[in-house]
Amino acid sequence: MDHSRVPVLEALQEFRRRGDVVFGPPGHRQGRGTDPRVAEILGLDVFRSDVLTLNGLDDRRESQGVLEQAQELMADAVGAEHAFFSTCGSSLSVKTAMCSVAGPGEKLLLSRNAHKSVIAAVIINGVEPIWVHPKFDAERHMAHPPEPDDVRDRLREHPDAKGMLLITPTDWGTCADVRGVADACHAFDVPLIVDEAWGAHLPFHPGLPAWGMDADADLVVTSVHKMGGAIEQSSVFHLQHDRVSPTVLKQREDLLGTTSASSLVYATLDGWRRQMVEQGHGLLDAALHRAERVRARLRELPGLRVMGGEIIDEGLAAEFDPLKIVIDVRDLGISGMQATEWLRTHCHIDMGGSDTCRISASITHSDDEETEKLLVEAVGSLVERADSIERRPAVHLPEPRALELEQAVLPREAFFAAESVPAERAVGRIAAETISPYPPGVPVVAPGEVITAEVLDYLRSGVAHGFLVPDAADSSLETLRVMARP
Repeated sequence: MDHSRVPVLEALQEFRRRGDVVFGPPGHRQGRGTDPRVAEILGLDVFRSDVLTLNGLDDRRESQGVLEQAQELMADAVGAEHAFFSTCGSSLSVKTAMCSVAGPGEKLLLSRNAHKSVIAAVIINGVEPIWVHPKFDAERHMAHPPEPDDVRDRLREHPDAKGMLLITPTDWGTCADVRGVADACHAFDVPLIVDEAWGAHLPFHPGLPAWGMDADADLVVTSVHKMGGAIEQSSVFHLQHDRVSPTVLKQREDLLGTTSASSLVYATLDGWRRQMVEQGHGLLDAALHRAERVRARLRELPGLRVMGGEIIDEGLAAEFDPLKIVIDVRDLGISGMQATEWLRTHCHIDMGGSDTCRISASITHSDDEETEKLLVEAVGSLVERADSIERRPAVHLPEPRALELEQAVLPREAFFAAESVPAERAVGRIAAETISPYPPGVPVVAPGEVITAEVLDYLRSGVAHGFLVPDAADSSLETLRVMARP
């Protein structure tokens, strides 16, 4: 296929050349009605390029096939049979993928280190989750993806399960044996969905971890805005084989997705695909060398533990994305959240992620000598000034097994039967809400799980330290929503 073509961008360019006046949405009329104070910050070109596909980029019958051509090019670029663009981020794409594989009351294997969007999908869809617990790294207090044997064992226990959702890479760059998990699923003739939100770049360089399509997954969801070059909310479904119908997937996406898709998302997805096909290997090669330089320089600094390929040698993960710079800061006497706040306030550096133990930065094809230098110097300043950072109450980290809560009822059943109680009275009760410190947004408690004293102590000590818990009804965790007693 001709990957120099960018159908969405070309249609947008033609729309602007013609100077069409649109008497439908969006109401700003391609910037005519935009408040100059807004345009001064955002620029008018954002509004000039905000066009509906119907009667804009294409006609009302979509006879020009603008979006279809762009999706075919994307599929060809990454070795998929089908690709579908989504403008609501991978949070919605994951929900769509799950609804395409399992329906209400049916079983679906899920990695328990899933993003909270997965829990939301379970609630919306009424699926019965069969949790596959991740491999927990007690020393790092980090969850790595489950192994093929874990998946195989759960499928033997639940042969009526409709499929498996695997999260890889994790927020911290650790990766599953995707091919091994795919083989386990296919032996039971069920599909493997991969939430590869952090892996949009993987198809374009052999020095990166295995790409889900190459590793025989059936359906892979990527967030191109995370490690790629498209704007926020840019997501793509990639599909192969016949275990998931493309017609069913499209219908589920129509059910959940917006009817006013953003041309800005479509256009940047289209342009990023062209850039990666034409220049991706060279750009990612430079990024890989840059990441290694950054990692090497940070390892010279006292008080830091910088994660790398040793987690593979230790048997904790199948692969590791070297573009993730993951730095344990506990030996500095502070948490990752404190480190992130200090770097933002004093160095104007915003890290990609943080938790109790660590901070992380993603190196992408967009980085250059300046951003490399800024990152290394900022972290160096953090090390030098760590003693001046005010100490906060410690987070009471639980033992790994304490995080594997009992699933007492279906998440949907608990979620819609909630009452609020003081936190002290929540122990032993069934949770009716999702509680996930953010980022990374992996739920510690999901609806339907039994709340324990140890987990409650962990969460409340985290809030005292500075956890953000945006999905809890009471973010202070003074009260919790639990399943009402009959």
